[in-house]
Amino acid sequence: MPNVASARQWAEVDNDAARLLASPAAPILLLPTRTGVAERHPLIAPGLNDWGLMLPAAPLHALLIHELLGRPAGRAWREAAQPTLLVMTSANPGGEPLVVDEAEAVERLGGLCDALLVHNRPILGRVDDSVRRPMRGADGAVSSAFFAPFVRRARGYVPDPIELPGVPADAPPVLATGAWMKNTVCLTRGNQAFLSPHIGDLGSAACRHALVEAIERLRDFLGVRPQLIAHDLHPDFFSTQHAQALAAEWGVPTLAVQHHHAHAAAVRAEHGATAPTLALLLDGVGLGDDGTPWGGELLRVSSGGFERLGHLPTLALAGGDRAAAEPWRLGAAVLHALGRGEEIAARFADQAGAGQIARLLARNLNCPPTPSAGRLFDAAAALLGLCPVQRHEGEAAMRLEALAADHPATPWPDAWRIDAEGRLTWPGLWTHLADATEAPTASATIAATFHATLVAALADWVAHHARATGLHGVALGGGCLINRRLRNGLVAALAERGLTPLEARQAPPGDGGLALGQAAIALDHLLGAAPAAHLP
Repeated sequence: MPNVASARQWAEVDNDAARLLASPAAPILLLPTRTGVAERHPLIAPGLNDWGLMLPAAPLHALLIHELLGRPAGRAWREAAQPTLLVMTSANPGGEPLVVDEAEAVERLGGLCDALLVHNRPILGRVDDSVRRPMRGADGAVSSAFFAPFVRRARGYVPDPIELPGVPADAPPVLATGAWMKNTVCLTRGNQAFLSPHIGDLGSAACRHALVEAIERLRDFLGVRPQLIAHDLHPDFFSTQHAQALAAEWGVPTLAVQHHHAHAAAVRAEHGATAPTLALLLDGVGLGDDGTPWGGELLRVSSGGFERLGHLPTLALAGGDRAAAEPWRLGAAVLHALGRGEEIAARFADQAGAGQIARLLARNLNCPPTPSAGRLFDAAAALLGLCPVQRHEGEAAMRLEALAADHPATPWPDAWRIDAEGRLTWPGLWTHLADATEAPTASATIAATFHATLVAALADWVAHHARATGLHGVALGGGCLINRRLRNGLVAALAERGLTPLEARQAPPGDGGLALGQAAIALDHLLGAAPAAHLP
């Protein structure tokens, strides 16, 4: 958008969001569109009601807009509302890092566009746009304070350090290499942590090269030699393998860190938490220390380690990892769990292999269980007919949240139960979703009620363990916390139960902030807060 006044024609931009849009960092903000805007422009963010808005972040952007407006004279155009916008995307094929070399751009992007605007100055380091999502409710009632967590932390914020309260200024440097999805790396110097720009998923050779490059640039920038390298517990991740190769080259030890422990540690590190807290971690997947996939975890966390207090009810990944890309398989798993497997083939008749998946579930073949909160959202979206197959990661959950929009809802009272041992179960939640009608108005109400039910169940579950442990602080982490309705509801519900939520503020709550938590745990080990016997 040319300016804030223009943005307000398209989206709900309050004064806090306006200041952040116009700040020197100039991030992309995910903001709700004004009434009717999304419907009039269905090709922009299809099925969603948030748009990613940004103002000119460089002089070139301003020149492009000036040209588009017909080269208006004077300066008044820069503040006046303009009836125009530019739809922009990053200079990279999907799933790969930004192209920064001019010759490479001609080769790899030439078939995607009609022209290339180049420059006579080389780009030394690739940095994506930063993305943030304001969380205050539309009426301000759910979350009165302005809060805009990072979805992606990059341009405008990198390489600003994240201070680590309680860590001594002469602490030894550590390196953390992140995980697989939304990868970033982190290098510490004293009591400061430096996250790299967003690198992305490590499925391509280009992204893996970008990770290697990011580590080299951070080391050159800070001038330190890490004394310990932390990485994810998963042995097959490139980030793990590269960490081990660097450790062998540099003659330093490595430390494997469980995925959700790292999520919790990242939040605790920002807040300088040294006393034990609870941690509610809601994401897609991370390898647990028992060798199974985790994703909906309640932990007790201290500087010395963590204890798994419980997890969300498990759901079968019908067909294995493919279920994460095809939510209808999760919907089928719900029907099977309800004893209604005979409905699968008819319910998902438009999906090839629905009958085969029903048979796999019946025989429990290639159907590993997962407590993943991300897959929970996928299943709900599939049962509401929203997104049987995802075109991009998180699409089903985003469309489910968009469908719920601002619909008022109260939880289904019979949907969850917490037993004497603190285990959370869904005795009625799946039945409500499986019986959902296809009427759009009914689906919107059901989507809203699903969110309200999940919030109430999670808050009751955390409160139960808070009473059992005597802890009141709750670190909230994982990519699901980018869901505005889930996050706002959880923060309010936990506060109502006398608990203190701790949230990610300077790093993304999802995997983009994972390296920060790995680094914090590595520092605990080096500084003696955790048993050194865990070091291989």
